[in-house]
Amino acid sequence: MTMLPVLDISDYLRDPGCSASRRFVDSIRDTCHGPGFFYLIGHGIAQHHNKDVLSIANRFFALPEVEREALAIGNSAGFRGYTLLKNERTNGRIDWRDQIDIGPEEPEPVLTIDDPPWQRLRGPNQWPKSLPIMSSIVGNWMEHMQPIGLALMRAIAESLELQANYFDSRMTPDPYTRVKIIRYPAQPEKGGSGQGLGLHNDTGIITMILQDDIPGLQVMSEGRLVNVEPMPGAFVVNLGEMMQSATNGYLRATKHQVVSPPAGTQRISIAYFVNPRLDARFDPVTLPPELAAEALGGQNNDPDNPVLSTFGANTLKTRMRSHPDVNERFYADVHLDDLR
Repeated sequence: MTMLPVLDISDYLRDPGCSASRRFVDSIRDTCHGPGFFYLIGHGIAQHHNKDVLSIANRFFALPEVEREALAIGNSAGFRGYTLLKNERTNGRIDWRDQIDIGPEEPEPVLTIDDPPWQRLRGPNQWPKSLPIMSSIVGNWMEHMQPIGLALMRAIAESLELQANYFDSRMTPDPYTRVKIIRYPAQPEKGGSGQGLGLHNDTGIITMILQDDIPGLQVMSEGRLVNVEPMPGAFVVNLGEMMQSATNGYLRATKHQVVSPPAGTQRISIAYFVNPRLDARFDPVTLPPELAAEALGGQNNDPDNPVLSTFGANTLKTRMRSHPDVNERFYADVHLDDLR
């Protein structure tokens, strides 16, 4: 039996002004203030689109290792490309996963010395030459996901008693949408830690997760970890630290982790990050008094890892920490104080 709320967005997509939509808005406020994770159904994305992107993910990870390594994320100032198995750590322990990061397809930016360093995040993706259909399948899926993400942002705005379009100017045009296609292989039966991905908060705005049928995601709920079983046709949704910070902690960025799958299996997860423009700022919003009374502070306790208000700056800070190879090659001149 699932312990996460199941929210149906279909009425809100059809008629945001109807009474059923108001119930959805109230539910998303209570859920994002409470457990911070939920299943989203009624989104209208045909199941074949999800199956197509999961299928192409499996085909990508079945490519020879040398082909995947040719797309190394270390080639890209935009942090686009492939990360090798065991090349990331969380909480000082190796994450047992490999992945490919994909963003908006753009030409290499032409920048001046006066441009902020996070503008270097723009640029082209890296795609496998032997799988030419991958770019169109992933791009098509991203196009279907974008309006759902914007609808969630509008519902969250309404839930905070803001105008529905409060965040619209931050989300359009040219949002820095990002997709992470992840494989969690089984670990060796002896000596494995079981950590597919260590316990962490997401750092951005909203994450929508498409899981295959292999479980592994766990969410911290009331002091204990709860298994998030795959639900056919549903996305798992959670908020990042920038939304937590912008609401002074009223909305929550809930900790979660992934455990490695059983021997003889692998788990595929596709994370769609609902992101704004790189230059968008998420300064604290003015909450109604009854909500503000339950907002306990949104900034984390690490002075060396502040949540920055400009999305591009906060994203670059996070990516530089996660990928020292990219940092060394493209951002050696950038320091945290430059991003504040």
